[in-house]
This record gives sequence, C-alpha cells and structure tokens, in this order.
Amino acid sequence: MSTQGVQAALTPTSEFRFTSSDGLEVACYRWSSRGPTRGVIQIAHGMGEHIGRYAETIQFLISAGLTVYANDHRGHGRTAPDKSYLGNFGEGGFDLLVEDMVRLSRIAKGDHPGMPLILLGHSLGSFAAQQYVLDRSREIDGLILSGSGALDGLAGLVTSASTHSNVLNQKFEPARTPFDWLSRDAAIVDAFIHDPLCFSTLQPASLASFFSAAPRLSAPVSLRQIRDDLSIYLFSGSDDPVGQQLDGVELLIQRYEKAGIYDVSHDFYSGGRHEMLNEINRDEVRGRLLAWISSVLEATGYAARGWGYMDIDN
Repeated sequence: MSTQGVQAALTPTSEFRFTSSDGLEVACYRWSSRGPTRGVIQIAHGMGEHIGRYAETIQFLISAGLTVYANDHRGHGRTAPDKSYLGNFGEGGFDLLVEDMVRLSRIAKGDHPGMPLILLGHSLGSFAAQQYVLDRSREIDGLILSGSGALDGLAGLVTSASTHSNVLNQKFEPARTPFDWLSRDAAIVDAFIHDPLCFSTLQPASLASFFSAAPRLSAPVSLRQIRDDLSIYLFSGSDDPVGQQLDGVELLIQRYEKAGIYDVSHDFYSGGRHEMLNEINRDEVRGRLLAWISSVLEATGYAARGWGYMDIDN
C-alpha cells in the first residue's frame, strides 16, 4: 500500500487535547479498531519525531482488532506551540512527559473499562515507558520497548562524544545522510529529513532532563518496584546505536530479570538499525509484535472471554 493510501486510511477516529499540570495543551489521538476492540495499545513515540510517522504500524494494529491511543510528546509534533518549541520539554522536563503518558493511559482506560492496555514505547518513548513502569506497572497489562536500551550507557556515549561528532551515525560512515542510523530503508530516512516536524536533538535543558533519569532507571531498588508478573517484550536491531549494538538492550534485560521480573522476552534482528518498525524487514517485525500482543491478551484472560486469537494476517 502506498504511503498516501495508509495515511488516508488512518485519519484518527478522534483528536483531543488535555491540559497538563503546567498548563501545556497535549495533542492526543485515537484510532478505533476495525471490528470489535480486542485490546488497547498506547504508543509513545521517539525523539525528534511525531506520531504521524507510525501510520503503517497503526494500520497493522487496528486491523488486528486493537484500538490505538497516542500523543505528541511535549516539544514534539502538534503539542509544540510552534517550531521554536520543538525539542523543548518546558520546565516540567522529562518527568512531566512521563506523567502526560500516564494521563493518556487513564483516558484510554476510561474509554475502555476492563480492557487490556499495552504500552509501546520507541526510543525516547521507550525510556519514558521504562520510567512509567517504575511507579505505574499495575496500570498496564504489557510493556513493549522498541529501539531501547540502558539509558546510563547511552548518556555516557553521547556526553563523551565531541561537540561536532554524530555518535549515532558513526558506525555507518561514510554515510549517505546524517540519519542513516535510523533505517536501512533510504525512503524512510529521506522522509524523516524532509518532515518539517522532525528534528535532530533536544534543546540542551531538555536533553539534560532526559539523561538525568538514567540513575533511577538503572537502580535495583527502583526496578524492584515493577510488579514481577508484568509481561515485557523488547525488540531491537543489532546495529542500533541507541541500544549500543544490543549491549545496552541485553543489560536492560539482565536488570529486569535480576529485579525478579520473570516474563521478559525479546526479538533481535541481525543488521537492523534503530527503527525496526520502519526497517526493510518490517513486515516480519510487525508480525512477531502482533503475535506477542496476542499472547498477552490471552494471558490476561480477555481472549478467553470470547475474543480468541488476533488474526495477524488481516
């Protein structure tokens, strides 16, 4: 299906805003499932992008009977009051970005009481999701981390790099563009570069706020606050610099398991870069993702109440 066709099919069922605790109006979206809703997925997008880049993935999810909720993070997309605010979290910083996600979860649950809710975070959104579950793991039924890793390792890598180096693209030099690290699909990279709502990095105070979350995300005492039966699924490309070529992802898995979380699974993709949902093998990636979601719905007992397995070939 063409990009234009996917976008046309994915006009949100509803668009709405809520007022965050600092007065910011957060732009939110809902896409209703095709047919009866079997579960709810909340997507937290990555740094320097917006939820509009997830059109094809949302298409897969709603076709599988899932209703999707998402917001543009503060400093991103239509939540940013104007282009000068892109990359700026505001005074509330990264903590308030996470609280915005909690607020959207509660809206989604209010709209669909008793239905399973799974949180899918990519990149920046995955680290926000890591923080979310330190305090709120009982509010969701499953956690999906895409393009993730150990934030302390990533922060060390970025802060130790010279001012003018593009540490994320280093492995791919000589590179066609500064964003080759995103995907092996040149069309995806070019679309990011030419998207007026996409940008390369956070503003300095917001980047510092983001990296300041690292100690808590790695602290054993914090990780033990996550309920031990939370289902967690990580997927990553072997060449993703954010996951430190899987070293950071494997460290994160070890930390979760050491904290007593016993349902942690993963898929690693050889040669894949940062955006596995936009990689050249994305159909395989999405198929495995939907299979995992189906298993979580069954485990919650929701499938047993008459929904059955999701048809991931739909």
